[in-house]
Amino acid sequence: MAKDWLLSFEFFPPKTQPGAEKLARTRETLAQLAPEYFSVTYGAGGSTRDNTRDIVLETRAAGLDVMPHLSFAFGDDDVEAVRALLNTYHEAGVNRLLALRGDLSSDTESTRKAIHANELVAFIREQFGDKFNLQVAAYPEIHPDAKSYKDDIYWLGEKFKAGADGAITQYFFNIDAYWYFLDQAAKAGIDKPIVPGIMPITNFTNLARFSAGCGAEIPRWMAKKLEQYGDDQASIIAFGSDVITQLCERLLEGGVPGLHFYTMNQAEPSVDILSRLGVNADPS
Repeated sequence: MAKDWLLSFEFFPPKTQPGAEKLARTRETLAQLAPEYFSVTYGAGGSTRDNTRDIVLETRAAGLDVMPHLSFAFGDDDVEAVRALLNTYHEAGVNRLLALRGDLSSDTESTRKAIHANELVAFIREQFGDKFNLQVAAYPEIHPDAKSYKDDIYWLGEKFKAGADGAITQYFFNIDAYWYFLDQAAKAGIDKPIVPGIMPITNFTNLARFSAGCGAEIPRWMAKKLEQYGDDQASIIAFGSDVITQLCERLLEGGVPGLHFYTMNQAEPSVDILSRLGVNADPS
């Protein structure tokens, strides 16, 4: 089915060779769905910088568009390293970046500074002009560290003022939170596309842990339903596919600019949901 919305998939850098081999298979499978791009995450304090770079360059070498995540948590000695990384990406034909706030890793010296996303966007624009399409993060249910709802909207606006082209949201299950967030962003003068992030449900224990950390609410009715399945993974996946497909249908009916899938380096859950939405592998 022809689609008039942007499709993208997110990966994380694997730590083992079997993980890398699995990711290669996942990427090959999802590439058949003709996504606009793949994105690759970046660990706190640059902890996965090299792995992220390697996956990004491999993906680009395969002829696929890719968007590296990038964050800063640095002292003056790190600026050149990050500038060199950006040059490497540009020379490889990478033209997208997701600029994120720098989170200090647990073993990072207290003298290092976490750089906010609007500062990173401004830095990239200053150094590279419009060579990159810059995306930033948005939080429909508000960032866990935000002082207030209004404050979170304000800082999203600052990212756009610094030069961001669009945003991708944290995943959510409460669609009303997303629509209200868009309304509040518009009232604050934000007119850039904000693509919803989609999290397929495959493991309730992991989902609950991720959600607690990032501030994504699991509705009580959904949590109770998932709890009743216990260790029955097949039932969890089937229920999750139904719920997320319905969420995507409602988002698309509402005119969202696209869907960004958090794949957790798995192909099947996203493939199943997208098949239900009428998006199937290119037969060619």
